[in-house]
Amino acid sequence: MKELQEIRRELHQIPELGFQEFKTQQYVLKKIEAIRNDRVFVKTWKTGILVKIAGSAAKKRIGFRCDMDGLPITESTELAFQSTHAGNMHACGHDFHMTIALGAMKHVIDQKLEDDVVFIFQPAEEGPGGALPMLQSVEFQQWKPDVIFALHIAPELPVGTVSSKAGLLFANTSELFVDFKGLGGHAAYPHLAKDMTVAASNFIVQMQQIISRGLDPLGPAVITVGKMESGFVQNAVAETARLEGTIRTLNPNLLAIIKGKLEKLKQGFEISHDCEITIDYGSNYFQVDNHKQYVDLFQDTMHQIDITYHEATEAMTGEDFGDMLKEIPGFMFWLGVNSPYGLHHAKLTPDEAALEVGVRAVVHMIQKLSN
Repeated sequence: MKELQEIRRELHQIPELGFQEFKTQQYVLKKIEAIRNDRVFVKTWKTGILVKIAGSAAKKRIGFRCDMDGLPITESTELAFQSTHAGNMHACGHDFHMTIALGAMKHVIDQKLEDDVVFIFQPAEEGPGGALPMLQSVEFQQWKPDVIFALHIAPELPVGTVSSKAGLLFANTSELFVDFKGLGGHAAYPHLAKDMTVAASNFIVQMQQIISRGLDPLGPAVITVGKMESGFVQNAVAETARLEGTIRTLNPNLLAIIKGKLEKLKQGFEISHDCEITIDYGSNYFQVDNHKQYVDLFQDTMHQIDITYHEATEAMTGEDFGDMLKEIPGFMFWLGVNSPYGLHHAKLTPDEAALEVGVRAVVHMIQKLSN
């Protein structure tokens, strides 16, 4: 436990954004080298890492994936080991995920299982999305698992608890960036300008009506605008504006329908507000769709080792691990960490006692998959 705590705290201090995880990669490689033997093989892909532990008589390959990147959030936990990278924070628990992977890896190396085990340290989960390009890489395909699983911390669940479900667990997601271009001018003469603050504000309201009036209410979907920028000074009409947000659905077909309605909305707004609008959908993540046989096995395994299992409900959270599950059978589960603050919060403080629980859960599941 002391070693896991030390690793987590060191990783917590060096959060890096997607495909910029250079210090993180070097730190993890150093930890791998310290426990490596002649059955352990390592490849790097961009800022990611793949580690294969050769089995004694391998019939299949078992994969465990963890993500590596942090978020552009200024930490306000006041912990003694808080982020040393200004403006960046491990506010989604990826420091926990990597620590658990390293702890589980050490156990697997010592146990000498029959099947091969591949630990996948994946960059850029928070954006622009590292799962799909890593999955498609030569390095990954050479060690492609036959079954794969992953975990994510759950601040709302108590330590000692895990949660999952067969079928849909996480939503389909798409980033959303909308740029407006009009004509600036003096605040005293708005009729001589084309105000993009007004255009963007109305666009936000109309987008919400796509959800409330344009879709079947039994098909869950949400559009959230998390950031809006316009103008430069209080007494001038804004010539430009930008909206940044996300679209989330529990049905992949709904994502295409919403985008089609946004394009029609864009065309109407260009006419009514006499402006130019561009829409960029950024990164898109496929739903996390768990395979029932592996969730059932996981549930049975947790009962056997006295870790409390709860049935999860599907959520609008997004995870690019869905791209891996689309091609490789497996599942994802929640790990309880009992934090008063939620994911992506500047004060997220997971309970480090969950590290040992996570390692136990991962190691025992790998053993079961290898039987």
